[in-house]
Amino acid sequence: MLEASNNNELPVIPSKRYFTIGEVSELCGVKPHVLRYWEQEFLQLKPVKRRGNRRYYQRHDVILIRQIRSLLYDQGFTIGGARQQLTGEQAKDDTNQSQQLVKQLRLELEEILHTLKK
Repeated sequence: MLEASNNNELPVIPSKRYFTIGEVSELCGVKPHVLRYWEQEFLQLKPVKRRGNRRYYQRHDVILIRQIRSLLYDQGFTIGGARQQLTGEQAKDDTNQSQQLVKQLRLELEEILHTLKK
């Protein structure tokens, strides 16, 4: 994923739990109305909405927005292409996580088997 350290032109993401739309706009170099539009186009982008429908973005949302920005502005993807790219990366991540989980469970079961054999 695109971290702040990999992108010199954008400011470092502060260690906060929630960010307002204005803060995210500054952190990602994108206007607030574009962020609201991207929420409709990218299903992965779901900021927390509180009283008065105010949006509060978390760190993972900010990183995702930077990734979307990079795909659209730097790499020249269309909205549809960026959506496909993100869905493909998410599927790869899910597969890797599943494989790691299976390996971990297998190791734990082997340990249990070894303990039972004693």
